This record gives sequence, structure tokens and C-alpha cells, in this order.
Amino acid sequence: MMTSPKTIAGGLFISFEGPEGAGKSTQVNLLKTHLEKQGYPVLVTREPGGTPLGEELRVLAKHMDGEEAPVPVAELLIMGASRAQHAAKVITPYLATGGIVICDRFADSTTVYQGIGRDLDMDFVQRLHKITTAGCWPAVTIVLDVPPEIGLARSRSRDYGEGVKDRFEEESLDFHTKVRNGFLALAKREPARFRVFSTELPKENVHAGIVAAVDKLLP
Repeated sequence: MMTSPKTIAGGLFISFEGPEGAGKSTQVNLLKTHLEKQGYPVLVTREPGGTPLGEELRVLAKHMDGEEAPVPVAELLIMGASRAQHAAKVITPYLATGGIVICDRFADSTTVYQGIGRDLDMDFVQRLHKITTAGCWPAVTIVLDVPPEIGLARSRSRDYGEGVKDRFEEESLDFHTKVRNGFLALAKREPARFRVFSTELPKENVHAGIVAAVDKLLP
């Protein structure tokens, strides 16, 4: 006899954030497995991306470099466009079914990478969030923290294909230090939503801490 999947009224939205090379993909997949074993339907998605339009915008934002690379304001608007499509077409509908959404980056990344990292007007960034998120914010945001020197060494070892580079990974150490500090500042400002874990610890320890934080939100 098949059992119906567990559902949560209004769903549960979880986001993962952090600097480059923090190990988000590993921890996202570990959490997905944990929640599915408990009987919950889980959707894993990412930003920029998550929809056909979003994935096209992801290529523009991350891999279009040189003279054709987006200027900071264009980069911000690309992220916003991807999020608007993602929130309306994927995240909100899935939460409405009572499922769990785990998103690899959400609006906090835009606040940090474009608002802080690119020194863009933070009031405008926040207004953009109000328009593009459809009022949808994570119940809990997991920040995986790693010193930028370590994270960049990890991320720059990845192979995106011949001749393809990630624009953000190519940024200076100063930029990535601002990004790391930005996430930590957000977590300090909103301790009720954020949970910070150092990924210099063994991944099993990090996973155990994440599970403890998320399980408190389950019925």
C-alpha cells in the first residue's frame, strides 16, 4: 500500500547561500535526501536559473565576459528577471502544494553580490526584491561559510567546458572578501532566519547541524 507524501500547509522554503566554493551543492543534496526519507516531496532549484528563461539568463550573467560582459546594473536586472520568473512559475506554485523547496541561492545573493560586491544602491536592490520575489522569502536560510582563499581554490578547480569561465569566480580576492562579509552581516542582522555553518568542518558535521535547524520547522 502506497502512502501519500507528507505535506506542510503553505510549504517550506529553504535557501542556501554562501561564498564561492562553500559546498552548497553537496549540502543541498544531503538535505534533500534526508527530507525525502521522511516522506516529504522536495524540489531542488537554483538561482539564477530554475526555469528555461532563468537558465538562459544564468549563462548571460555568469559566463558572458570580456567587452560583452553585463555592467553592474545590467547584472542586477538579469538576476531580478530570473527571480521574477522563478518565483512566479516554480517556487510559489510548488509551495502551494505543500512541498519543500530548497533553492541554491536566492535574493540574499543579489543583495550581497550586486548590492554589496558591486556597490549598487541598496534601496533600489531592496525595491527590486519586493517586485521580483512575489512576497516569497525563505523560512530559513543556510549560510555555508568559508574563507575566500579556500573557497576560490575549490571553485576554480571546476571545469565548465573548454573556454568557459565563471565571471564571479574570476573576481578579485577583495570582491570575494566583501561577499563573505556581506553574508555574515546579513546573518547577524536577521538571526531568526539565518543559520551559519563553517564548511571547514567535515561535511557530516555540517549536515547534522543543518538537519537540526531544518527539522525544527517540520510539523
